[in-house]
Amino acid sequence: MKLTLSIFCLVVLLTSCKTPEARKPVNIKSGSFISKSIDRNKQLAAKEEARIQKIIKNDTVNNYIASETGFWYYYNKKDTIAGITPKFGDIVTFNYNIKDLSGNIIYSQQELDTISYRIDKQELFLGLREGIKLMKQGEMVTFLFPSYQAYGYYGDDYKIGTNIPLISEVKLNTITKESTTEN
Repeated sequence: MKLTLSIFCLVVLLTSCKTPEARKPVNIKSGSFISKSIDRNKQLAAKEEARIQKIIKNDTVNNYIASETGFWYYYNKKDTIAGITPKFGDIVTFNYNIKDLSGNIIYSQQELDTISYRIDKQELFLGLREGIKLMKQGEMVTFLFPSYQAYGYYGDDYKIGTNIPLISEVKLNTITKESTTEN
């Protein structure tokens, strides 16, 4: 009886000690969703840029400048004397409004009030954040932002919907340089 029990335990032990087999994937992802998404975004950006270029072409009064980051702007009031532009950490105050590309006001200056903003240390939509860095104190600039430079796919959850290109008139009131003695 002991011999039979010992043989049985030995057989169970030898047969149960298999190495686990690797599982094979059920399906293989091809990355086609990402490729389609990239194509959709490129088409959307091209369509928005064409609308903005049409506005620029039809506006014979203003001299538009293309930014390095993908938006366009012109000066309503320009500081021709060498002034300073805000840098990382500086505090600026400004007023602005937001319109759609047809010129319809989405947010007026009165609704948005005067904004106090610490450069690159607080939240502000990408295009406006970059645009303010181009301005000098007292200047007024009109920006044309494609949706990827504005509120993008998500909008602002209130008045600005999905993928809406915007126009914004900004007046930079003050620039306060960041203290060099801060720790």
